[in-house]
Amino acid sequence: MRLSRSFLPTLKENPAEAQIVSHRLMLRAGLIRQTASGIYAWLPAGLKVLRNISQIVREEQDRVDAQEVLMPTLQSADLWRRSGRYDAYGPEMLRIQDRHKRELLYGPTNEEMVTDLFGQTVKSYKDLPQVLYHIQWKFRDEMRPRFGVMRGREFLMKDAYSFDVDYASAVATYRRMMLAYLRTFQRLGVRAVPMRADTGPIGGELSHEFLILAPTGESGVFYDAALEDQDWLDEPVDTNNPDALEAFFNRVTSPYAATDEMHDAVAWEAVPEEQKREGRGVEVGHIFYFGTKYTQSMGVSVSGADGGQFFPEMGSYGIGVSRLAGAIIEACHDENGIIWPDSVAPFRAAILNLKSGDGLCDEMCEQIYAKAPEAFLYDDRPERAGVKFADADLMGHPWQIVVGPRSAKEGRVELKRRATGERQELSVDEALALVLAG
Repeated sequence: MRLSRSFLPTLKENPAEAQIVSHRLMLRAGLIRQTASGIYAWLPAGLKVLRNISQIVREEQDRVDAQEVLMPTLQSADLWRRSGRYDAYGPEMLRIQDRHKRELLYGPTNEEMVTDLFGQTVKSYKDLPQVLYHIQWKFRDEMRPRFGVMRGREFLMKDAYSFDVDYASAVATYRRMMLAYLRTFQRLGVRAVPMRADTGPIGGELSHEFLILAPTGESGVFYDAALEDQDWLDEPVDTNNPDALEAFFNRVTSPYAATDEMHDAVAWEAVPEEQKREGRGVEVGHIFYFGTKYTQSMGVSVSGADGGQFFPEMGSYGIGVSRLAGAIIEACHDENGIIWPDSVAPFRAAILNLKSGDGLCDEMCEQIYAKAPEAFLYDDRPERAGVKFADADLMGHPWQIVVGPRSAKEGRVELKRRATGERQELSVDEALALVLAG
């Protein structure tokens, strides 16, 4: 994309309404614009980020045999009456009537709908397990939406739902999904720590929140440093082997990890002092086993091996995709702007032409841009060099390819790595090899 022709409206000053770093930087870098209270339009660069996050989430869900569907945003109130939640949910649910006076709602979550879809289709234990997921917009009518996309009313979410024949099978599915989440967050370029969460009236220990470490996080976190050293992408877990899954799960959940709400001061004292880590975290995912709560309340059963009927065991698994865009910025920024991880950045690099109109600079920039126009944001504006450097830092491109008159004469460019500030002078081919690697 050429910056001179792009719809990428950057701002020099911090907007007065933005209270946290991610909200300020998303507005200043031209990623989003507010259209109503707690509702945002995603501009081209912001949409690229959303799509990059969604694709990584999708690939890791597919990797554990979850199947993608797409459920509608509007749901029938009758589904929620079957589960008993329609009247109990509260004012966060946006209730609607169509022209025929049928009661609908803008879905805040999808347990009812997916359970009904499952019940229409699956009739035998032989068709279990099933894991269905989608990446879809949700709406919860927050009383005081704030912090930009971190707590908006409309948000993009990946929610998955599992159906299993018994508790043991449900536990295995839960553990597969935990591994998928750890791989997902690592690929997104952030560290997310799984922490045991309250299971409410269901009880048990199968509920975990995933928190990205960020100084501005809403929750205090306490965890053992042993959780920092795992490489989940190379973790050799046989996800079809219950024993291997159990060993993996024990390794993840044995080190201490808790939010301030679940913090146990006595257990924390048992952690060696050099292993203790404290900070703040932003919740970006939650996995939860809830048994037969919905299959039983909605009357969805399947035939078992003995010919009798039983209610499948369920779990739900959520990742806040649009929330992640903000959370990544909360964890990855400096005083100059965003520092995007390579995997989610809207562009791999900015091409900075320091003397637009100079024949040699223009020619070199055009040659570089032509190599991968989808990966580059070419700053071809007739602006001062300082403006271009400032905007590139603000927008957070992983690399900056700097072309000036002196280096262009030598057939070389300056390559800057945004995360470290490291600069090196290279040939065009050497710079491209680094920028486009992976």
